[in-house]
Parts: sequence; C-alpha cells; structure tokens
Amino acid sequence: MTPTNFGLMGAAGYIAPRHLDAIQATGNELVVACDPRDSVGVLDRYSLRTEFLPSETAFSAFLRRRQRGPSEQALGYVSICTPNHLHVDHCRLAMREHAHVICEKPLTLTPAALDELATLEMRAERRVYTILQLRVHARLLELRRRLLAENGRPREVVLTYLAGRGPWYQASWKGDPEKSGGIATNIGIHLFDLLLWLFGSARRERVYLSDQKRMSGTLELERANVRWFLSVDPSDVKRAGLDARGFTHRSMLVDGESVDFSDGFAGLHTQAYEAILGGSGLGIEDARPSVELTHRLKRLSLSALDAGAHFMCERG
Repeated sequence: MTPTNFGLMGAAGYIAPRHLDAIQATGNELVVACDPRDSVGVLDRYSLRTEFLPSETAFSAFLRRRQRGPSEQALGYVSICTPNHLHVDHCRLAMREHAHVICEKPLTLTPAALDELATLEMRAERRVYTILQLRVHARLLELRRRLLAENGRPREVVLTYLAGRGPWYQASWKGDPEKSGGIATNIGIHLFDLLLWLFGSARRERVYLSDQKRMSGTLELERANVRWFLSVDPSDVKRAGLDARGFTHRSMLVDGESVDFSDGFAGLHTQAYEAILGGSGLGIEDARPSVELTHRLKRLSLSALDAGAHFMCERG
C-alpha cells in the first residue's frame, strides 16, 4: 500500500510524539511539520526529510503548493496537536486545502464550534477525525462489553483523575480557561467521554467545587449516578499516597469494584489512526456529547466561582 502523506501542526507540543509514533507505525510519511517554537528535534527520530515551518502562514502556503501539484505529492491528512483554542482555525486551514484532519482533544471548546466544523466538512468534502483513545483501552472495552451484557440497574460510579502539575501549568495556555476550556475540558474531556460512552447520555449535572486546580461534581446519566473529582494539584496526589512529582492516577469505582486505567496507554493513538485510515474513525458527532457536557460544566463552574468555590450549581 502506498504511504499517505501527512502534515502536523503543533510539533513542539506535549502530545505530538504520540501522533508522530502513530504516523510512523501505520506506515505513512510525515512530509511537513509546523510550530512557532523551534524545539522540535524530536522530528529527527522519525525522519530527516520532514520539512519544518515556523509559521501558520508558511504551512498554509506549503500545503497549497502540494495540493495543487502532482497527486503523489498531495497531503491526505493534517494532524493537529496545537493548543485547544486554535483547533477550529487549524481544522479550517487544513480543509480549505482539501486535506482530512486528525485533531487532538478537545475537538472544539463549544458546541457552536462543532456545528461550524460540520458545515466546513460538507463544503470541503473532507472529514474531521478526533482522538478518543480511552474507547480503545483494553480494560475499558472489556468493562463496556460487560456493562452492556448485564444491562441492569443504574450503577454507582466514582471517577477520580489526579494529575500533579507544577507552576508552569497555570502560567501556560492550559491555565487560561478561555484557551484551554478549563479543567473539565483540558484534562477531563476524555473521562467525560468515557462516562457517556459507558453509561449513556447526561440528564443532570452538578458542580460542587471549582477553582483553578480542582473540580468536583456529580452526573446523573442514563445508566449511572456518578461522583467525579479532577485535580492538577500535587498536594491532592500526595494526600492520595502517590508520588506527587507529575504522577497521573486515573481510577473508577463501579458499584465498589475498582477499575484502574492509569496504565495501558501505549499504542492507543496508533489504534485510533488505524481506525481512521481504515474508514471507521471517530468524528464530530462522536465528540459532541462530551463537548456539550464539558461546556455546561464550565458554565456551572463559573457560576460556582462567582458564588464561592464550594457553592453547588446544577443543571437538569
């Protein structure tokens, strides 16, 4: 099979190596990478031929030339690993030049932006795919199969995500809710997508605690009642008896039974790429429920902050 040409935006970012691994593991070629920062030596681990461009304008011009040249030079996909608030603009850029898109989470920060992407998809006749890798995690796939087979009473679920982050986090775009979407979106969207995938749509949500480093609340889903807690505060990791130096802990209790999925992430992006290239990748409508939920949680959290961090706000 002839390799597909890829471009990548956000090559210096944290998540880019997972996409670089996936492009290589699926037998494809990274033709061009873009980032305003030039700390991209990681590219040499994959190819010494990849063009590097330090600006969006230069990337757009490169893409336009390739797409209008011989068909074997055209890019089939652009992978987007840029900060959250730039995703829609970069999806638009890629589709304008007739490339499909593989975009990191969150696909957008608002439901309205999802609608815009859906319109662009139709006009450009190109697809926007996203990475929701927990849906291919082996333990979670087995849990979903078991839950669907049992199809019994609503479950009682406790979800915890502790991800210790240093002062850099708040100083970066991740600490700006207008750029990251806030904690519920930036670190929580995969987990909320997981809950909706496992237990059905949201009927009611509450936020009990919301500040710059933590959020907690409850969800009433079709088949579960959920208590959830998200934190990037190292002190929470330490209080849980874990190594506070950047340790990430993801766990879920389902009717008191522990489901620990802190590990098992190797290769999940590659599995997502394989599905996309095989025609069964996840797209805009798959991402919509979690984008809508986290958008509502952000609005509730802002209400909680206005009233005091421990004030309860709810929808439903």
